[in-house]
Amino acid sequence: MTSFWVSIQSFARAAPWVVLFSAAAVFPLLFFVTAPYGRHFRPGWGPALGSRAGWIAMEWPSVFLFGLVWIANPGFGTPMVTMLGVLWLVHYLQRTLVFSLLLKDSQKRQPVVTVVMGTLFNVLNATGNAAALTDRPFDGLFVLGTTLFVVGFVVNVHSDHVLRSLRAPGENGYKVPFGGGFRFVSAPNYLAEIIEWLGFALAAQTLAGWAFAVFTLANLAPRALANHRWYRARFPDYPANRRALIPFLW
Repeated sequence: MTSFWVSIQSFARAAPWVVLFSAAAVFPLLFFVTAPYGRHFRPGWGPALGSRAGWIAMEWPSVFLFGLVWIANPGFGTPMVTMLGVLWLVHYLQRTLVFSLLLKDSQKRQPVVTVVMGTLFNVLNATGNAAALTDRPFDGLFVLGTTLFVVGFVVNVHSDHVLRSLRAPGENGYKVPFGGGFRFVSAPNYLAEIIEWLGFALAAQTLAGWAFAVFTLANLAPRALANHRWYRARFPDYPANRRALIPFLW
């Protein structure tokens, strides 16, 4: 493991800067070009995969590569490195395996180009975050960060459950979601994920963690606005007081 650890150090040190550069690039771009997956899928983006296969292919580095680098980390086994690694893996095991296997509409498509881009990003991000973890002090920021992460995780999972529950078996199409975070915003799952990674960054106190939190906001805020506009255009009776991402504000 020692030689493996040494071999990834330069890559891991550069990864957060690439993630921050990516955030600066995608944030303005996504206000003009909606990423073509999920309800926004459209032709013209080349070959496509089924949504379930695409999701697993895109997310696997965040489980397996992160786990490999985490175990190789010299701090592995110390309290903080262990706890932070477990938080990360709980999220990504749920997203990569549970979420994808529970997808009801497996006939949806996702362009291969977005899968490749997502996979490359996750290779960078997972490696950078696993390598950056250190056994930092147990303090107020760690408690606040882990609390935010757990709250975000619960809201995220519940929001996904609400969306899945909208369709009966064999039923297609979209409906307006209600309940939970959907009482306030159109994308509570995105808001929850932003809260999760903000919490992780506060708890970990690493550049890689903060870079991922910034990228999550840059990627999901424009996506939330696109979803909000899509709902309003498709459903004339869409709740007028529901905001896109931030309750009561935006």
